[in-house]
Amino acid sequence: MKRILIVGENIVGSSEHKILLEAKGYQPLLIRDLHSAVSLILEDPPDMLIMDIDFGEKQEGLALLNAVKGCLQKTNIPVLLVVTEKHVATGFNWQTYPVDDILVRPFSPELMLARIQLAEARMIRVFDNNPLSKLPGNTSILKAIQRAIDADESYGVCYIDIDNFKPYNDRYGFSQGDDVILMVARIAVNVIDELARDGSFVGHVGGDDFVFIVGEEKVKPVCERILANFDVVRNMFIPAEDLKVGCYVEKDRQGRETIFGLLSLSIAVVMTGSHVYSHSGEVSTAASEVKHFVKQKEGSNYMIDRRSLKG
Repeated sequence: MKRILIVGENIVGSSEHKILLEAKGYQPLLIRDLHSAVSLILEDPPDMLIMDIDFGEKQEGLALLNAVKGCLQKTNIPVLLVVTEKHVATGFNWQTYPVDDILVRPFSPELMLARIQLAEARMIRVFDNNPLSKLPGNTSILKAIQRAIDADESYGVCYIDIDNFKPYNDRYGFSQGDDVILMVARIAVNVIDELARDGSFVGHVGGDDFVFIVGEEKVKPVCERILANFDVVRNMFIPAEDLKVGCYVEKDRQGRETIFGLLSLSIAVVMTGSHVYSHSGEVSTAASEVKHFVKQKEGSNYMIDRRSLKG
């Protein structure tokens, strides 16, 4: 049961509020003094905080907010501030009140529940998104893969990996490496938006790894367009002297000087339509196996797992 710390007077104004919250799997923890509220947050953090803007003596409410938002381990606790229409009319300094949503008095039990669920969903999206590319992260990716597995139609789950990215990052620095990652993200999003918008998905696993999911019939044209577009813009990120020789020398993971090829893309594809897979983890494992083979090829390539094809 999710625990909601409720601080202030008459926020849960009627038994209907409490009954509805408990029926939907929430445990309201009603506290009316600052010391008890801060102790709970520090020692046994709740899943959410709902606080009256007029809570306690002067500055007590801000002290409580700072206790939540000032700790990195607790910044993902959604905070709802209970206000009146007068407060809304006079405006807020959101730098002073670092909250995630407001509840305007009076509010029904159903509205309170809706704002709680909305704040939870928003927080999940924010913390799942990759901070660099802003694309959905691992939790969203696994859900998208599972939706593809469970769907009636067949989808291609496609893993993108940038070849020779680590030595590139070591040679030119993480800032330029981030520019390459952003460039790949934009290419993938733009191509899928152009060729396969309906029902598709793009996510960022992290680092130089991406996942996109498109209908089976769109896999080949999307993969080919992504690789072609990457090859067009790739040279913008590689100095002329390295382009001229077609490679560069950098230390490998064992610290030995090694000749690396220029940046390229490898895309490993697993189809869901064969009903070989029942869980997202199985698709990830299959894609890792395919990626091992496709990355052995020179230049940019994609490879479809033959085991996942019908027939």
